[in-house]
Amino acid sequence: MAPARTSSLARPAIAPGSRPSDSAFRRWVSAEPDADLPAAPGRYHLYVSHACPWAHRTIIVRALKGLDSAVSLSAVEPVRHKGGWAFGPKSSETFDPVNGFQHLSQAYRATDAAYSGRFNVPVLWDRETSRIVNNESSEIIRMLNSEFDQWGDASTDLYPDELRTEIDEINELVYANVNSGVYRCGFARSQAAYDVGFKHLFETLDWLDARLEHTCWLVGDQPTLADWRLFPTLVRFDAVYFGLFKCNKKQMIAYPNLSRYIRELLAIPGVAKTLRLDEIKRHYYLSGEGFNPVAIVPGGPVPDFEAP
Repeated sequence: MAPARTSSLARPAIAPGSRPSDSAFRRWVSAEPDADLPAAPGRYHLYVSHACPWAHRTIIVRALKGLDSAVSLSAVEPVRHKGGWAFGPKSSETFDPVNGFQHLSQAYRATDAAYSGRFNVPVLWDRETSRIVNNESSEIIRMLNSEFDQWGDASTDLYPDELRTEIDEINELVYANVNSGVYRCGFARSQAAYDVGFKHLFETLDWLDARLEHTCWLVGDQPTLADWRLFPTLVRFDAVYFGLFKCNKKQMIAYPNLSRYIRELLAIPGVAKTLRLDEIKRHYYLSGEGFNPVAIVPGGPVPDFEAP
């Protein structure tokens, strides 16, 4: 497969006001023997939500790297209420097997009793020190990609040295205009703010679709972190963002290359099982954000992810 060719469309500008993540915990697990947080099988645990796109990318990379035995994983309940992300009872799939926490907020306060920020997923937890290591998904996936190769699939490198500059450039654009762009539309508190988010979102989707006309992947001849950071937003787009977040200029089916791209990524072994569309829809439509006061989860649209 040839490398991605530059789209004939001009590269979109990054939406004004976009800012990097303000994740509070940013320590690094390393394979280096003298590391403060050395990589080790069984030491680290991922707290995730199957509904959250930021957590979904960590679930995918963990699966692709074959780290099921090395880094344990558990999920919160899909519907988030006023108390934040919650775990289920002991008999449920969403029970916290590491600490028995009832709410994810307990993990944050166990790490920093004075913490007053948002209680986000994903969370990389250190069983040995009983503290959060990192809650920035873009950094967690890089750690999973490189620091646990002794216990996973070292032949799969999603962030190759020679492609990092281009991957980082794509990630910056996608983060600002697509990953965050759907939220800029959905949470806009003025027509002007919505219009800006909407414009940058669809300019970038048009550009990405054109970029994928002559290649399977965004960068290089294999999927990279650029693809796995974009994919969770695209795979939720028609079911959630198109309607609920008013991102309704086009559905993914209107983008021939992006819709093909979604199906090709889902066809990679291990990826389809990470997608729980029912939980995704329940989370967005029932989590009390004020979008859906009647608490009705719509039956459609139903994306055809199995088309040729």
